[in-house]
Amino acid sequence: MTGNICSMARVLFITSILGTVYSQLSYDPNFVPSVEVSTNYSGKEPRDNGGADLEFRYHDHDQMTRYLRAVSARYPALTALYSIGKSVQGRELWVMVVSASPYEHMIGKPDVKYVANIHGNEAVGRELLLHLIQHLVTSYDSDLYIKWLLDNTRIHLMPSMNPDGYAISREGQCDTVHGRYNSRRYDLNRNFPDYFKANTKQPQPETEAVKEWISKIQFVLSGSLHGGALVASYPFDNTPSANPLNAVFQSYGHTPSIAPDDDVFRHLSLVYSNNHAKMSRGVSCKSGSPRFENGITNGAAWYPLTGGMQDYNYLWHGCMEITLEISCCKFPPAHELQKYWQDNKQSLIKYLAEAHRGAHGFVMDENGNPVERASIKVKGRDVSYRTTKYGEFWRILLPGTYRLEASADGFLPQEVEFIVIDNHPTLLNVTLHSAKRIDGGPYYRPVPLPPRQPLAPPPQSGFFSSIANSFNSLVSNIFG
Repeated sequence: MTGNICSMARVLFITSILGTVYSQLSYDPNFVPSVEVSTNYSGKEPRDNGGADLEFRYHDHDQMTRYLRAVSARYPALTALYSIGKSVQGRELWVMVVSASPYEHMIGKPDVKYVANIHGNEAVGRELLLHLIQHLVTSYDSDLYIKWLLDNTRIHLMPSMNPDGYAISREGQCDTVHGRYNSRRYDLNRNFPDYFKANTKQPQPETEAVKEWISKIQFVLSGSLHGGALVASYPFDNTPSANPLNAVFQSYGHTPSIAPDDDVFRHLSLVYSNNHAKMSRGVSCKSGSPRFENGITNGAAWYPLTGGMQDYNYLWHGCMEITLEISCCKFPPAHELQKYWQDNKQSLIKYLAEAHRGAHGFVMDENGNPVERASIKVKGRDVSYRTTKYGEFWRILLPGTYRLEASADGFLPQEVEFIVIDNHPTLLNVTLHSAKRIDGGPYYRPVPLPPRQPLAPPPQSGFFSSIANSFNSLVSNIFG
């Protein structure tokens, strides 16, 4: 144990001396080929109403881009703007990092994200993320909670995953599907690989960009912002298709599909719902629409779907994502945006802080070196999580006693029992030992003995010998 602590101390000491570590955005120079990080600190770049001031109105793609660049220019110590790719029609898929260390992954700080506007006509989340950016950067020096959050977390915010769909959507349209899909008429929230059922839909540039993004950065927690209801929906979205009738009548099923971390997902959903001004009341958006107890629902219990983003995040990358339906009207009038911001502001902030719940630690080898992409699995919860290149892992868990198994190629698996309490995360470090022991030699090995010869039967004599010889002669005469 002392050796492990010393090894960890060496890693942290070296990190503090260097001051920086390689950014996760720079793992692969081809990761963000269209990356555009603002370095104009003069403040002369065109701004939307002064850069930090943001009106409660809808912003088209060009206006949104100008605003993001202006904020990045005005707050270079707290923000970094990058693109993960382009839409079908060539619009940048912008992401703004808001953190006290925006350009680099710092050891001990989990990466979290929000993605909005995956359906182009569901526009409220798009504007809420712009206002969340403004609130975070302008409150850092005056709000101790915001300062703590940005000092200890890297927050990635994508206001629009479907800018092409948004471009043809229209304000005031509450229930239509016009603008829902990308420009090739694909529903992006049905376009991800699915665990339960083969997804044969052609992958789209927007979903491919998101898949590459979350494969490069190991996000701990995520939220996907939608509209058309008022509820926090959690995995699973799809159901096993063991019964052939399920595949035929799947859209009519209302059976919960329970994830291994169902307790955690319910908790995360309640964190958002209970901090929302209205969601926890389970208000029905209109007559005949479902009422959700406490403002939360299992996705498949509401309606099953194939190719959803939240199941993909969880099952493929160990990122706990829930879907946040934040407005009954998909594209409400702009004068209602301020009300939506006030309703959701506290929820958006408190939800991200849940990344610090549970267990956080490092997986190292016996020499104190980090083990990258080690598998982390909690007994009874079959979804595997992976360590970062620094050997880090995060596992969101509720208070209780757990057993964790860490394993990696070339190492013996290791099990550790640990306790999670409610007040702060449990620090849990695991040492893996090489599976190939390289010992000294030579070793003494005895010379092998020659093979043993079968013993000859003892000579027979007397009466019993005569009987035996007579019997053998009789057998030989009969059978040859």
